[in-house]
Amino acid sequence: MLRRIPRLLLCSSILAGLPLIETHAQTPNTTPATPTPLKAPPAAPVPQAHAPARQSTVHIVGRTPHEAEQVIVTAHLDQQRMALSPSTGATVHTFSRKALETIPGGDNAPLNQVLLQAPGVAQDSYGQIHVRGDHNEVQYRLDGVQLPEGLNVFGQALMTRFADHMSLTTGALPSQFGFLQAGVVDITTKNGTTNPGGNVSVYGGARDYFFPSMQYGFHEGKWDFFATADFVHDRVGIENTLPNFNAPHDLSNQYHFLGHARYTVDEDTRISLITGISNAEYQLPNNPGQLPGEWSGNYTPPANLPDSGTLNEHQKQITDFAVLSLQKEIGAFSLQDSVFTRYSSLRYSPDPVGDLNYLGIAQRAARSVFSTGTQHDVTWRAARDHTVRFGFQIFVERNVSKTSSTVFDEIGDDTGVYDLANPRTIQEGSGKTGMIYGLYAQDEWRVLHNLTINYGLRFDGVSEYTSENQVSPRINVVWKPWTGGVLHAGYSRYFTPPPFEVVSGASIARFSHTSAAAASTGNSTVKAERDHYFDAGIEQTILPGLRVSFDAYYKLARNLIDEGQFGAPIILSGFNYRRGQVNGYEFAVSYDHGPLSLYGNFAWSRAIGKDITSAQFNFSPADLSYIQSHWVHLDHDQRWTASAGAAYAFFRTTRFPLRLSTTLVYGSGLRKDDEVNADLTIPNGLSIAPYATVNFSAVQTIRNTFGTRWKGDTQLRLDVINLGDHTYQLRDGSGIGVGAPQYGLRRTILCGISQGF
Repeated sequence: MLRRIPRLLLCSSILAGLPLIETHAQTPNTTPATPTPLKAPPAAPVPQAHAPARQSTVHIVGRTPHEAEQVIVTAHLDQQRMALSPSTGATVHTFSRKALETIPGGDNAPLNQVLLQAPGVAQDSYGQIHVRGDHNEVQYRLDGVQLPEGLNVFGQALMTRFADHMSLTTGALPSQFGFLQAGVVDITTKNGTTNPGGNVSVYGGARDYFFPSMQYGFHEGKWDFFATADFVHDRVGIENTLPNFNAPHDLSNQYHFLGHARYTVDEDTRISLITGISNAEYQLPNNPGQLPGEWSGNYTPPANLPDSGTLNEHQKQITDFAVLSLQKEIGAFSLQDSVFTRYSSLRYSPDPVGDLNYLGIAQRAARSVFSTGTQHDVTWRAARDHTVRFGFQIFVERNVSKTSSTVFDEIGDDTGVYDLANPRTIQEGSGKTGMIYGLYAQDEWRVLHNLTINYGLRFDGVSEYTSENQVSPRINVVWKPWTGGVLHAGYSRYFTPPPFEVVSGASIARFSHTSAAAASTGNSTVKAERDHYFDAGIEQTILPGLRVSFDAYYKLARNLIDEGQFGAPIILSGFNYRRGQVNGYEFAVSYDHGPLSLYGNFAWSRAIGKDITSAQFNFSPADLSYIQSHWVHLDHDQRWTASAGAAYAFFRTTRFPLRLSTTLVYGSGLRKDDEVNADLTIPNGLSIAPYATVNFSAVQTIRNTFGTRWKGDTQLRLDVINLGDHTYQLRDGSGIGVGAPQYGLRRTILCGISQGF
């Protein structure tokens, strides 16, 4: 929360009166060709002119001209950084600080729950989201710098409280966006200028939910510091396998930290460092009532075998990252040069007896990925009507996998009889180093005062388990034919490298004639996905504060990448469909005026694939045969998705403003298998039942609770998740790459108190 301090105050225009969630086609950047010289303003407050979209408006309260000038320099560099990667012609969903605070849970809400408020985002188990019918092809950027993919399957390595504001960009992306292209989540991190002072909060409630956090930021001279940390303890770490109120065996403990330091060398130069830590431990919820030995036709369970509802499986996930950036203005050039590193690890601990007898394998698994790389982005204001952008990215990655698997040996070949008295342990380890890279160039050409064309090329390559590359042309057209109306259309050629975490052929051979033998013997290498992506839409501002938009898209894919969970460890593995098609449309409306904010959207989508051509050992011969000659729905295909929200601020001009808000999420259901008869099961042939959940929030603020001696607001929060206690299922345990049933969270009441200082 922003508040006045004696030295300065920087307010983003995004925080001042924008809708809770703003959906719009990104219009061309309007940064002038030559930066305006910065001069120290008088000591009295001087409101600055409104800046273009996504830029900052600065209000100065400085004790000295030098301090006030420093605030202007900070805002100027922030604007130039955002201008390095404008999404001209794409569809951008903006989450302002106001929106993040208004969504039930506020900064305590998981990031995936925030993104569900955008059009075309479908909810899945393990905290996953699917944007426009893709699986996990969402890239995350911190202040414009893309982070390499990690191993986390559930939980959130990036927290909502890290963000000052953020955006989700979809559609036909310009050429500066590569590798993961279903959506781009760009988080503008908090810093000591936008979030000065400190805050301590305690949040919690049902199911042992306990969530303390703190943050502190300050701006002193040319230095700017911000840090935030939190701890999460609850019994809802992973979705419940049952429709019950409480999940069996579902404790989680999570730690998160973000630090941000910036040094402004001069009005054209800034150095910044962002570091983050996420450490999470989970109990895996049990699935009672399972039958042991289903992997064998001749099996007699031991007398002391525990019930499947009492097993003790654990998973630990760690993610650490750091980003060091240099931002520089040189005449008509703006640039940001960054180096980054990310370490991600996952460790699964089985129930030694239970996993072996129920699954035929008790596997202790450990995987890690260490990624480091560099990203360089340059904007050249070449002429009045031409803005040229170019740059490149390189990731070097090291993947290490170790497993210790206890199995039963088969007695004879293909007998289905196993030596249950003498289990055997198979040790495996592997490592591989690889690289992905991409470079781009594009020209934003303002043909007419109301017509802009953004065209460019991108070259991407991967050298990991597969070696491939592609040249990708992209073009977007933005036209403003009348007042308040924007039309856009675009085409993008995409190249998506496969996930780096795949299984080698040696694994299949070593498990032959054991209780963990693969269903099939094929293990073709996972290939890069290659897409033709088309997008078009219209946006209209009807009245001040009232905006509506419609967008349609179509993706034609070769080697479409999907992911699934195969085995007990919750580790996603990638595979390809030879052909894929994804198409859909989205409608969004938002209104924001005075104390009232409203938004609503719905989306229709269809995602299908045909012929699995890699990692075939994860599938049964029957499924492979059917999918080879039939189109099937992808497991994450959800036909209808919708979300809506409303907020009203009472007494907002007093010391005691009260904000009430509510959100709704609707899904028509992900996929499950269709068991037609004893001889035919259609993979992903049916949808799970539709659902709708409503969340509610009430936030009471007391401004300057303790008077002028200790400035700081107190905030009391009440959140109710799933207000109607609706029982709904996300997964039923069937479908391609689905390991177990998962149910959505039942009614959960949470409350908290935070104090600023």
